[in-house]
Amino acid sequence: MRSVRIAFAFIVCVGAVGTSQSSAAKRPIRIGDMYRLKNVVDPQISPEGKWVAYVVSTTDSAKDKTDSDIWMTSWDGAQTIQVTSSPDGESSPRWSPDGRYLAFLSSRQGGKGSQLWLLERQGGEAKRVTELKTGIRGYEWAPDAKHIALIMNDVVPEPDSANKKPKPIVLDRYHFKSDAGGYLDSTRSHLYLFDLDSRKATILTPGLYEESNPAWSPDGKWIAFESKRVAGDLDRSTNSDVFVIEARAGATPKQLTTFDGPDGGPLAWSPDGSTIAYLRGSEAKFSAYNEERLAVVPANGGASRILTEALDRPVSSPRFTIDGKSILFLYTDDRARFIGKISVAGGAVEKLVDGRRVIGSMSMTRDGRIAVLESTATQPSEVFALENGTLRQLSHQNDAWLAGVQLATTEDVAFKTKDGTDVHGLLVKPVGYVAGQKYPLLLRIHGGPNGQDQHSFNLENELFAANDYAVLNVNYRGSNGRGEKYQQAIFADWGNKEVVDLLAGVDYVVSTGIADPARLGIGGWSYGGILTDYTIATTNRFKAAIAGAGSALQLSMYGSDQYIYQYENELGPPWKAQELWIKLSYPFFHADRIKTPTLFLGGDKDFNVPVIGGEQMYQALRSLNVPTELIVYPNQHHGLSLPSFNYDRLQRYLAWYDKYLKPGALQAGAARP
Repeated sequence: MRSVRIAFAFIVCVGAVGTSQSSAAKRPIRIGDMYRLKNVVDPQISPEGKWVAYVVSTTDSAKDKTDSDIWMTSWDGAQTIQVTSSPDGESSPRWSPDGRYLAFLSSRQGGKGSQLWLLERQGGEAKRVTELKTGIRGYEWAPDAKHIALIMNDVVPEPDSANKKPKPIVLDRYHFKSDAGGYLDSTRSHLYLFDLDSRKATILTPGLYEESNPAWSPDGKWIAFESKRVAGDLDRSTNSDVFVIEARAGATPKQLTTFDGPDGGPLAWSPDGSTIAYLRGSEAKFSAYNEERLAVVPANGGASRILTEALDRPVSSPRFTIDGKSILFLYTDDRARFIGKISVAGGAVEKLVDGRRVIGSMSMTRDGRIAVLESTATQPSEVFALENGTLRQLSHQNDAWLAGVQLATTEDVAFKTKDGTDVHGLLVKPVGYVAGQKYPLLLRIHGGPNGQDQHSFNLENELFAANDYAVLNVNYRGSNGRGEKYQQAIFADWGNKEVVDLLAGVDYVVSTGIADPARLGIGGWSYGGILTDYTIATTNRFKAAIAGAGSALQLSMYGSDQYIYQYENELGPPWKAQELWIKLSYPFFHADRIKTPTLFLGGDKDFNVPVIGGEQMYQALRSLNVPTELIVYPNQHHGLSLPSFNYDRLQRYLAWYDKYLKPGALQAGAARP
């Protein structure tokens, strides 16, 4: 791989990057805009608060790949600098506590997995400081800026390079496969101490356990971390706890939490080092519907306290305030995501920023400056400064593109189901919407199910709206952001309450006069594809369906996908719960009820929801002479990684819906560049 010179004085762009206004009229979104849209993530504010580093990902249509680089913007927004520009991609920027270095991870120059690189703020080339046999999964600077806590996998013996014959895969784990990870060996991730001067990494937590989320104490003597340490097979438990260990070889970890379920990170120390904030999950059997709460525990041992029990919303990313009296955190709440603040002593949660938006991540200095990643329905994620409850935009990666496109209107909707449940969602009106006109409606279903449709930018919804579709997103029971009971309502009862909620949403939009009841489409990916199968086996009111990475014969997923713990703890093994497994497989066993033309898609390397789920339903509908197609993307996992395949998928979405929901219309929209 070629080496690229990188320096902080390298590329200086004025704060008005991408702010020019085109004199031409704004145009509708096209599929080719996926190549123009930039993805901004992971803002990290420098120790003195003068700069914010972040990652920008771009898509190259000619090379058919995505590349990520490190950028940074000054706190006043006057300067923007592209820090890296190699073709190999960089991620996870982190400032050294003394402000001397900006570190990042990259596999450039033939590194084995992600290695650690350092860039001096005074200028010069980035230097690789690790040459470890396994890639780095996570890292955290020590307060002295001389040591770094690393999370890495065990070293696997390398095969004889002289023998090129393929070797059989030997598996002996209960959980033996994962999407993108492939077939799993017995290696685990552990905590290491890396010395910057000697460039040596020393393991701190050897053994058969699994560690993650390291966090240094303010005095640099201790490292808190999350670990799975249970008797017997780790794969058969979701239990994890918070531990602390002295930052030296041979030290013994001390367990701080004892909840029989997930206790973990990211972790945060109070400024005086007396308290650790962490996240406590739901009861172990609800692993698929986990709602994390904010909790604290004394760093030297003692009883834990949950601070956000009354909030009843999933929280993340805790940060202590400078005085140590309060904790900031992110929390998901009914189609949005906010920053909350709560006293360490407990009490009510204060919302620091309001509105229909999603705060994706947060970084904070010791003196309280806060940088966040923010998105809305009409604003792709960008970096903002949060000052006195007001957001001030720092990055402008997508301004120029936004200035030239016409976006749709996204509105909140709420409705009651036939069983009296209050369900919420989003309605995206077609671009150029005319009141009183009826439009074809697409019910697009999110995956998870433990996720939510929210007020963040959605290129897929915008593309549909630009092609004269109304789009409905429903946060059906099982979604998060509405409380733990709402999430857990579908436990061991898939394809029932969710379908009730989805159909109630369609009824509501039809009743408003926006949706044409004769032109209804449905579709989704992952659990959205699964729910598509459930829904079209329940009703024939939809004229077109698209099930991506879905399944219907749930019996066939046992041992085929990665969810063995959930299956056996939520449903029970098939030989003990045969009737339940068959009940939950009703779309396949009642495929003869389906009349909806359906497009099935999936990746042939998907271990999350294997493509067999789509293949079985495709075969069933083909046998029944129901119009159907199956698209298999070679060498792709659950999330398609090749940009050309994502482009192809969007083309097929539009073509399929147009064919059945716009009969007689010109089929040109799907081929727009």
